[in-house]
Amino acid sequence: MKLASRIEKDLSAQLLSNSLSCPLTMDGLSRHYGVSYTPVRKALNGLIEEGLIRKKENGRLEPVETCKPLTLERRSFEIEDLPDPSIEITRELVELSLSGKEVFVREESTARKHGLSRSSLRQILLKLAGEGLVLHIRRRGWQVKPFRQKDLQSFIEVREVMELKALELAQFKLSKPKAKQKLQEIKASNQISKNGKVKVMIDNSLHQYLLELADNPYLDDFFQRHGKYYSTLFEWEEGNQNAAIQAVHQHHAIIDALIDEDWTLARTELSEHLRTNHPVLQEIRTFQ
Repeated sequence: MKLASRIEKDLSAQLLSNSLSCPLTMDGLSRHYGVSYTPVRKALNGLIEEGLIRKKENGRLEPVETCKPLTLERRSFEIEDLPDPSIEITRELVELSLSGKEVFVREESTARKHGLSRSSLRQILLKLAGEGLVLHIRRRGWQVKPFRQKDLQSFIEVREVMELKALELAQFKLSKPKAKQKLQEIKASNQISKNGKVKVMIDNSLHQYLLELADNPYLDDFFQRHGKYYSTLFEWEEGNQNAAIQAVHQHHAIIDALIDEDWTLARTELSEHLRTNHPVLQEIRTFQ
């Protein structure tokens, strides 16, 4: 369903239930939904055709009273169901990054493609800049960070050292019943179901949990500075079923060793996971 249709459906449900949550103005609706005027204008035209709103003589819009209001339980659409454009934009920029080329984001065409105002797009780009996926270059705009295989390998090498150190520092706390319960919960969140179709659920919180228990600000600083870009790439890679299945099995192996307090095995499994669980990214070749 297109964005304009989703907005129209949401407003229709609100009008029929007499629970309008935003002003019926172009500016108000644009701000409320975080989109440009174009999908808002289309949605309002549709509501006028349905007879749910009308234009007054002064050009303002007003609801038309209805005799059959819908209850909230019968609403088939909620505002939360609107697609988050940042997800699709992030995916597109990750793919541009993986090309290895130095590409700049074209603000106007990107905003138009996703039905956003340029100011809304800039908010998304600012967030992605904080995650290291784009760089804001003065007078030139937003540059997508080009992926480099050499940089990935260097990051993985240092990450392995850092996480093994975190495991060492966290050992005492990992022996506590509360920590073991948390590990069981993380393990349960890593699932592979095969009810007709394979469905993989990955929970990567094990890595952050080890860092929290280690309680070392210098380890935290490394991942805050250098980990966000690669975390975005790793999330993209999880769309590959084989990589996702491998991640679940490896998470289980690490957690089982931690619960058994077999620290040597836990270190071995963690190292294996960090070195090998990027079969898609590690096969990408770019011009260096």
